[in-house]
Amino acid sequence: MTIELLRQRRRNLGQFVKSPVLLWSGGRSPRNFRANPYPYRASSHFLYFVGRAIENAVVALAGDRLTLFWDEPPKSAALWHGETLSREALAAEIGAEAAHPMAALGDLKWLPEVGTVALTSGSAQVEMLGRELGNEADRALAEAIVQVRLRQDAGAIEQIQQAVGVTIEAHRAGMTATREAKTEAMVRAAMEQVLMANGMTTAYNSIVTVHGEVLHNEDYHHRIAPGDLLLADVGAETPLGWAADVTRTWPVSGQFSPTQRDLYEVVLAANQGAIAAVRPGMEYRDVHLLACRILAEGLVSLGILRGNPEDLVAQDAHALFFPHGIGHLLGLDVHDMEDLGDVAGYAAGRSHSDRFGLGYLRLDRPLVAGMVVTIEPGFYQVPAILGDRERRDKFVDLVDWDRLGQFSDCRGIRIEDDLLVMEQGAVVLTGDLEKEARAIETRLGA
Repeated sequence: MTIELLRQRRRNLGQFVKSPVLLWSGGRSPRNFRANPYPYRASSHFLYFVGRAIENAVVALAGDRLTLFWDEPPKSAALWHGETLSREALAAEIGAEAAHPMAALGDLKWLPEVGTVALTSGSAQVEMLGRELGNEADRALAEAIVQVRLRQDAGAIEQIQQAVGVTIEAHRAGMTATREAKTEAMVRAAMEQVLMANGMTTAYNSIVTVHGEVLHNEDYHHRIAPGDLLLADVGAETPLGWAADVTRTWPVSGQFSPTQRDLYEVVLAANQGAIAAVRPGMEYRDVHLLACRILAEGLVSLGILRGNPEDLVAQDAHALFFPHGIGHLLGLDVHDMEDLGDVAGYAAGRSHSDRFGLGYLRLDRPLVAGMVVTIEPGFYQVPAILGDRERRDKFVDLVDWDRLGQFSDCRGIRIEDDLLVMEQGAVVLTGDLEKEARAIETRLGA
């Protein structure tokens, strides 16, 4: 990121918030004892406006002036971690006009009126500020950050495209590895190796599983065998923190069974139909409902659901098999800005629905050019849902349970792409990765 791009981001923020701002980078979290920490990941808001991960740092923004507060490590730290830049050199890299030790933060005259964003663990912030987080200034800053970060600039899009490119390579490596792999872990290793080899890490805990009905499955010990579908939800994160988020589902044997292909085509139709609807001004909730209707139409055509697709969606019958939302914002975080609660995902005055088919919608606002979003419909046979007596009784006349039993080799199918909303329509950033059934089979070598 260039200094000029970072300065422009800070100027943009200044258009929406007039009070001074403090942004904290955060520190490491210990795995089990203090000297054995997890890898460091800076706060995304810090990364967005500062452009560099500086551990245990704070920056102050007052108008156009940026000040860095950071304590240089002791000289003895070089033995373990090597030489580091000086405070002044770091300040020059990020375009700060001044740099001070952390203790000087308490000398700021406007500290009581500052707006800030809470870290996951905000105890140090509370101690330094002398107040609880989440006051009026903090809420105003959160709303201002959303206004700036909803639309990705050229630097952000370049970073996301880099993450997408490596992610596509990783998914193809996973497909290739499946030919010889014996367990989910072996496929996961092949995919994450590509990320590591490109200097990237995972943007979230990878999901590589033959139990796709467990939506966030993070177990990798299951054996894989012909007849299984393997669901791989794996995305890269660049060194500057920008994410990709991609899911593909493929047959371990190299070829979809007839039932697997039938359901896969239904999910693919929902994916493609939703993508075609993405454009500025379109309500993301309507994109979700469109995907639900396409899914319901497909399940009716297969004899799994009974009735009119529009009515089935209105009754949330589709959610028996597609209980989550169609996607989310994507950027510096895989679920971009969700640390701010619903401020980013939900337009002002909107809140989560208590409907079975809408309760997990992560984004409910009109789309605008510059947004990056995911589109990820799925079909899942979740035992906790399908075995729930209350739901079975409610939908007893809408589901052909005997017909559903014929699709027992389809535990979970998801197809997820990353889209950049343009002035006209959208660009599928992940469009180069195979998702048509025949193209996947060809990639698998069938």
